[in-house]
Amino acid sequence: MSEAMGLKAKLGLNVFKHNETAHIVIKPGMEKDPRLKRAILVCPAGLYSENAAGGVELTIDGCLECGTCRLACGIEVLDWNFPEGGTGVQFRFG
Repeated sequence: MSEAMGLKAKLGLNVFKHNETAHIVIKPGMEKDPRLKRAILVCPAGLYSENAAGGVELTIDGCLECGTCRLACGIEVLDWNFPEGGTGVQFRFG
């Protein structure tokens, strides 16, 4: 009997096709906005982190395009758009 794959292993199967421009951008000057810290807690891919200066940073690689950060933080803090066709996440289920 084979063991079930864990979440990290399943996410590791996904393929990410990059575009020249990121589909999620923290708006200028909003890095320390308290609403943005919600993304650290809710992003299922763990792409948001707090830096030493207390600001929030985003690593776009691995984004699942679920929109959770947009809902949690609001459009005042994030500029969020779906990637252009043919780019972004391609799910590979294990």
